[in-house]
Amino acid sequence: MTTQRAFFMRLRKYYLLFTAGFAAFLVALAMLEQEGMPRVWIGYLFMFATIILYATIGVISRTSNVTEYYVAGRRVPAVFNGMATAADWISAASFISLAGGLYLNGFDGLAFIMGWTGGYCLVALLIAPYLRKFGQYTIPDFLAARYASGGDGRGALVRVLAVIATIIVSFTYVVAQIYAVGLIASRFTGVDFSVGIFLGLASILVCSFLGGMRAITWTQVAQYIIILVAFLIPAMWLSVKHADNPVPQIAYGKVLPQLSAREHLLEQDPKEQQVRAIYAQRARNYQAGIDGLPASWEQGRQAAQKQLDKLRQRNASLFDIRNAERYLLAYPKSPDEARTLWENALAVNLKRAEPITPHAQPFPAPDRAQSDIKRNNFLALVFCMMLGTAALPHILMRSYTTPSVHETRVSVFWTLFFILLIYLTIPALAVLVKYDIYSALVGTQYAQLPTWVSYWANVDKFSPLISIVDVNRDGIVQLAEIVIDPDVLVLATPEIAGLPYVISGLVAAGGLAAALSTADGLLLAISNALSHDIYYKVVDPTASTQKRVTISKLLLLAVAFIAAYAASQKPADILSLVGIAFSLAASTLFPALVLGVFWRRANHYGAVAGMLAGFGVCLYYMLHASPLLGGGPAGQWFHIAPIAAGIFGVPAGLLANFVVSSVTPPPAARCVGLVDYIHTPE
Repeated sequence: MTTQRAFFMRLRKYYLLFTAGFAAFLVALAMLEQEGMPRVWIGYLFMFATIILYATIGVISRTSNVTEYYVAGRRVPAVFNGMATAADWISAASFISLAGGLYLNGFDGLAFIMGWTGGYCLVALLIAPYLRKFGQYTIPDFLAARYASGGDGRGALVRVLAVIATIIVSFTYVVAQIYAVGLIASRFTGVDFSVGIFLGLASILVCSFLGGMRAITWTQVAQYIIILVAFLIPAMWLSVKHADNPVPQIAYGKVLPQLSAREHLLEQDPKEQQVRAIYAQRARNYQAGIDGLPASWEQGRQAAQKQLDKLRQRNASLFDIRNAERYLLAYPKSPDEARTLWENALAVNLKRAEPITPHAQPFPAPDRAQSDIKRNNFLALVFCMMLGTAALPHILMRSYTTPSVHETRVSVFWTLFFILLIYLTIPALAVLVKYDIYSALVGTQYAQLPTWVSYWANVDKFSPLISIVDVNRDGIVQLAEIVIDPDVLVLATPEIAGLPYVISGLVAAGGLAAALSTADGLLLAISNALSHDIYYKVVDPTASTQKRVTISKLLLLAVAFIAAYAASQKPADILSLVGIAFSLAASTLFPALVLGVFWRRANHYGAVAGMLAGFGVCLYYMLHASPLLGGGPAGQWFHIAPIAAGIFGVPAGLLANFVVSSVTPPPAARCVGLVDYIHTPE
């Protein structure tokens, strides 16, 4: 106990010094900005100073010891494990995308916050303490031991299925984090998006490659401090600006009625109605084109060619000719391609033609039936986020790193505390930014647009993150003319609020810390599952500890580069990728984990059936209901969005596990003994 206490005091001293040093770094950069330092240099300093910091911690914490590499030596104090887990948990989706989702969807966006927070309560009650009492290295370790059956190796099947689930869930999740790294790096260093991804990847690998869980843990504590400071400063600034109160949660209550009043005024504005009518007419034109295929495609192609020929014959300006050439080159090459493109354009224009959705109104819709559909999707999403949280391998792995079961329970309390410091601020920040845009940007003349609009519009030339187009050509910005990608709202908040650029760099560093901390944990979960659960437990049980760690490092390197390549293809927005990962985790792993902990009759056959049924149903529904995966709304059941596919996968997994376990031989005595053991007081 004395040794552990001394270790805690030493850690506290180190991180207090780190916090003081980071504050001094911020002050120094603010002074340099006042002296005229170029913005690009501030961005470089923030990005590379934090990356060098994480790399330094990774080098100092390098290890080849199996226990240190897999579970940080099982000696992380509860409060520091809570900070590390919070950093692991507050991913790019939380830091970057969640406030943007609330900005766009209002009340409906709260499903993520409610689900993720409630899910961590499930972790504390149902899973984490029992995994720590079990005391191994990975989630497949627990499932293989709990569902082992005889000496015929059938326990290995459960392990393999758990590894496959871990890889699929973690890989989907890590692609979203690496996508965020590329987004941040490209904005604040000016490099290409794909190059930014691989720059961030270098920082991820230095920590996880050299020191495993040990390096990741101490890096994540530092990253949480940066995340907290970066998120709170802009929120507090906006709180003072709009409510004369530095506490965002209090300012939230004052600004929300003002936002509602502003929404009402904009909804009655004739210019706003004119813009939405233009979008509605465009939607009708696209619908007519779709209905008239394939003749409409041929007519459109001929019209585009005639327009180009006419411009050339009239010796029109080079600008007009080039625009006509670009239009013709971009024109669909076939009726099938035209259908796909026009259906997407139809959906976009219909969305922008909709009336303003009141931020505070739950489940807004034209009629009761559609409102009920939104409510059902909200509840389904909360359900999937909760159960997905309780089954995420990289989060559950952290329960193995504390010295005891008691420390694990205390650690979960600290994790919830540190998460809530951010999560209670996110809804307030969304409202404050929304009010700022609605009251300051809307109504601005196009000739006087703020510089941050052009900065963000040029980050990605092929898919602008911010777009403001004068649709009705009146020279004034209307709300319907503004398109903001939810993934950039938090990153752009300091510029929207008029803060010094050094705060923009700070927020970028916070977003980078959130993405890197989660990516580290996810990559380690994948590589450990492959090296420990497949290579060591199945392929080569006689492998030395040094060989096991080396294999894990090599696998981590390979997976990281594959994930970086996948992220560079921009498969979807961050929240969509994260939602897919949570639904898959809930459907595949949650039934096996919770029944394995609390039902002594659950056996090997039931676990296999449950994991296959849950994963199969969830994946089937996503493939048939998600446009990203080749499906569509026609494939939806009860109008549930594909991001909440776990609402069908979880019951299927639980039912299959229960039925098959009930009609097959009971589990081996040692499996029942394991259940009894993990339930005995420490």
